Amino acid sequence: MSSGLSTSGTAPTSETASQGRSPRRKTSHLKEVPDTLELRESLRARCSDIAARIDRSAPMTKDEMEQVARRALEEADLPEAYLGWMMVMISSEFWKDSLAAVPPERRLFLLPHCLKHAEGCPAEYDQFGMNCKECGACSIADFRGLAEDMGYRVLVAEGSPVVMKIIVGGYVDAVVGVACLNVLEKAIDKVLLAGIPCMAVPLLSSDCRNTKVDESWVNEMIRTPYKPAQSVTRSYVHLMRAASDLFKPEAIDTLAPRIRTQGELGENAVSVSDIEGMDAISATEHIAYDFLSRGGKHSRPFISLAAYDAMTGGQATGPEAKAAIADFPISVRRAAMSIETFHKASLVHDDIEDDDAFRYGQPAVHRRFGIPTAINVGDYLIGLGYRLLSRNENDVPSEARVDVLDSLAAAHMRLAEGQGSELLWRDGKDRRLTPLDALKVYALKTSPAFEAALLSGVRMAGDATPYREAIRTFSRNMGVAFQILNDLGDWIGDDSNKMSAGGDVFGGRPTLLWALALQGLPEKGASRLLELAASDCGLSDVDRLSQVRKLYEQANVFEIALKLVDKHQARAEKVADEIDVEELRRLLYFLVDTVLERPELPAPSVVTIGVTAPLG
Repeated sequence: MSSGLSTSGTAPTSETASQGRSPRRKTSHLKEVPDTLELRESLRARCSDIAARIDRSAPMTKDEMEQVARRALEEADLPEAYLGWMMVMISSEFWKDSLAAVPPERRLFLLPHCLKHAEGCPAEYDQFGMNCKECGACSIADFRGLAEDMGYRVLVAEGSPVVMKIIVGGYVDAVVGVACLNVLEKAIDKVLLAGIPCMAVPLLSSDCRNTKVDESWVNEMIRTPYKPAQSVTRSYVHLMRAASDLFKPEAIDTLAPRIRTQGELGENAVSVSDIEGMDAISATEHIAYDFLSRGGKHSRPFISLAAYDAMTGGQATGPEAKAAIADFPISVRRAAMSIETFHKASLVHDDIEDDDAFRYGQPAVHRRFGIPTAINVGDYLIGLGYRLLSRNENDVPSEARVDVLDSLAAAHMRLAEGQGSELLWRDGKDRRLTPLDALKVYALKTSPAFEAALLSGVRMAGDATPYREAIRTFSRNMGVAFQILNDLGDWIGDDSNKMSAGGDVFGGRPTLLWALALQGLPEKGASRLLELAASDCGLSDVDRLSQVRKLYEQANVFEIALKLVDKHQARAEKVADEIDVEELRRLLYFLVDTVLERPELPAPSVVTIGVTAPLG
C-alpha cells in the first residue's frame, strides 16, 4: 500500500507500497479514554510527534492507524484499551495542517446530542439534527457560538452518513467535531479514508447522557487558524462530487438531453398531479428523468470515474483534482452515468417485485403511478442507459465503448438471472435453502455492479485485458461480502428506505442468514423456523421476529455470517495486493474499507411488516 507508515519522515518505497495488508483484528472493544487530563495531554503530544513523521501523500487506512497507535502504546507501556482513543488522536494530528488550509467558512463543526443536559433541554429536532437554543445549561451553545462567529457551518447530530452527504454535496471541505469513540470509529472508515481533513475530540465517556469533554481542547480545535496552502494528501472527495454532479438537472440535460420535456426536476418526487395535463407521450420521460435525478449514493459512477482516473495517472485525487476532472472525456462521463441509469432501472423493477413502499424516502414509483407505469419507466431507463453508451463521440475509441456496452449488458443479464432465481425461490413452496445456493444468488445479483463499474473505467482508459480476471474475482468477493452485510443490516433497519427489521424473512427473500439457520439448527428448530415464515403463522410480527432471532442466535448465524464476510474480504484484498498499478490498487483498498462496513446488531424495538407475497 502507499498510504505511508514511515515514522522516520520518509515516504514508503514501491516495494512496501505493493505489500499486502496485515491480518484484520477487531478493535471495537478497545475504547477506553485515559482517565486523567495529564495523561491525555501527554499522549496527545506524543501523537503530534508521531503524525509529524508520517508520510502525508495519501490518507491513512484504519489498519495503518491501528499499527501506529499500537506501537505508540507499547513504547509508552500503556494498556491496549486506549487503542481507539489513540487512533483518533493520531488521525486528528495527521490532518491538522490540511484542515488549517481550509477557511473556516468551508469547515463543518459537528456536535453530539449527548453533550446536552438530558433533563429540561428546550431544544427541538428537525431533519438536520438538534436546533439548539442558547439557554446556557450546557456547553453546546458556547461551542456553537464560537464556531458560528468564525464562519463554521454547525450541525448537532450523530454519525458519518449525514456528514458525507454534506461534504459530497460540496458545502464544506473539512470537519471538526466532538463525538464518542463508538461514533468516531465509524467515521474513520467513512470520512477520513475519503481524504477529508478531519479533527475530533473524543467524549470522556460513551454513555450518551450528560457526558463531558475536554473543553479547552474543543476550543483550541475550533480556533485552528486558517493558513492557506495546497493540500498534499490524496483525496477521493472531488471524484465523489463529480459522480454526484452527473445527476444534477443541468448535467443530465447536457449528457442525456431530454427529447420531449423540459419540466423542472424539483426536490419532491413527481406525483400523479404533476403530470396531469401533460402530453401523455411525454409523461414517461418526465417520471424517468425525475427518478434518475434524485437519491442514491452514486457509488457506481464514482467507481467508474475513479477507475478511469487511476488508469490515467490519478490526477483527480491530487492537488489539481478539479482541473483533471474537467478534462475527463464526455464519453467517460456518459459511461459513468449509464451505470447509474441501469441501476435505477433495476431499483424500479425490484421495488415492484418486492412491493417495497419507499425509495429514497419517497413513495416508490409503482406506489405512485401503478405497476404498469413503473415497469414502463424502468424499461425506459434501460433504453436511456444504452443510448448514453451508443452516442458517437471521438474522445474515446469506438471499440472501447463497444466493450463497455458488452460488459454492462452481461452484468444486466446476470443481475436478471440472480433476481429471477430469488423470485422463483420466494414464490415456491419449498422454503429450504442451502448456504451455497444463497451465495450463488449473491454473486449474480450484487457482484456484476462492482465489476461493470470497474471494468468500464479501466476500459475507457485503455486495454482492460490484463485486469479483467482480477476485477472479476475482486468484484465477486466484494459483492458477496456486501450482500451478507446488507442482510445483517436488515436486523437494524434502514431509515432512509423505511425498511423493517426482519423484512427479508417475512418478505420471503433467500438470504444467507436463513440458509445458515436451516443448516445449523436441529430438525425441530428448522421446522419451527419454516413455520414462523409462513403467512398463516398466527403470531404477531413482533413475536415472530423475536422467535426468529432466537433461532438465528441458536444457530450462531450472525457470527458465522461475519466470518464469511471476513473470508470474502480477505480474498478481495489478496486480489488488490497483486494489482501492479498503484492508483488502481489504492482504489480497490478504498472500496474494501468503505463499502464493507460491519454493522452493530441491536435487538429491533419496533417492527411493522406487511407480507406481500405467499410464503407457503
